[in-house]
Amino acid sequence: MSRRLLQTIAAIVVFLAAIGFYKFNQIQGAIAQGKAFKMPPEAVTTAVARTVDWPATLESVGSVAPVQGVVLSADLPGIVESISFESGARVKAGQVLVTLDARQERAQLAGAEAQLQLAKAQLERSKKLLETQNIAQADFDVVAAQFQIAEAAVGQSRALLERKTIRAPFAGVTGIRQVNVGQFLSGGDPVVPLQSLDPVYVNFAVPQQELGTVHVGSVVEVTADTAKAVRYKGRVTAVNAIVDESTRNVQVQATLPNPRALLRPGMFVDVHLALGGTRGLLAVPTSAVNYAPYGNSVFVVGDQKGPDGKTFKGVKQQFVVLGGQRGDQVAVLKGLKDGDEVVSSGVFKLRSGAAVVVNNAVTPGNSADPKPEEN
Repeated sequence: MSRRLLQTIAAIVVFLAAIGFYKFNQIQGAIAQGKAFKMPPEAVTTAVARTVDWPATLESVGSVAPVQGVVLSADLPGIVESISFESGARVKAGQVLVTLDARQERAQLAGAEAQLQLAKAQLERSKKLLETQNIAQADFDVVAAQFQIAEAAVGQSRALLERKTIRAPFAGVTGIRQVNVGQFLSGGDPVVPLQSLDPVYVNFAVPQQELGTVHVGSVVEVTADTAKAVRYKGRVTAVNAIVDESTRNVQVQATLPNPRALLRPGMFVDVHLALGGTRGLLAVPTSAVNYAPYGNSVFVVGDQKGPDGKTFKGVKQQFVVLGGQRGDQVAVLKGLKDGDEVVSSGVFKLRSGAAVVVNNAVTPGNSADPKPEEN
């Protein structure tokens, strides 16, 4: 009985060893196939980094501010009687926007005018009496003073009545109205924002070491996220007299025309301040840059050797320091040299050492002054 059991156990062991040997050979074959496998080359387009004459500019981020901008509010308390504008409408200087209920003020004005008429009649009678010396000079002076008081009361009543009408202090564009007909307003309650949008100010900061290059009249170009292809040109109109102690920056203000009202107060914009002259910088298409929080990089195309010793066309990831942007191009301050061939499209699917095949039949834009079809 024990002999038969030992034979069975031995047979099982031999069977398991055979299966293990077979599986071991399968795994080793798969590993060998994996090592021999090569990823197919990725199709990319390329561009050559070239040194170009780059205008000397100072880059900054600015904020748009109106030349004139207020939030109109109620001067006196009252109930809204009528609204004479629409939200987002263009209004003229002096245009009536909101009228408050002024029945009490009109009644007070009528009473003051009646008192003025009486005081005027008394003054005229007193003048005739004074000419015939039938009234003392002191009495005449009292009557004359009463006339002036009545005249001032009329002026005060008219001023109060006028303050019940809210007018546009300057031409501009209204915001969203914050009142309705029949609503009671207290003194100082907001009615509607009013902004003058053409021209506009752009306020930005420059480092103190660049202060000597910034002058009133310097040319600035501004681009906004809403329309990258549109460049707004203006000039520096003011440079702050003090340096911010916390940042060591100087506030600069430029004035720009804004006929289409695309620049709105509070909007962030990219400011390019012309410093005069040019300098030679390497330029590559903006599409060639892989932007990342840990550092911007490009993929440089060149001949590389694989594990088998064979040469293939591949890419190497190269971190770069970027300068300003101009049209489709961006300046590279560090990381590349003149003549380097970089991938201009398809960078997001690449890794360092990947094989590529170049197809430049259709390439991304690489112009310093692109002309969009619809501007």
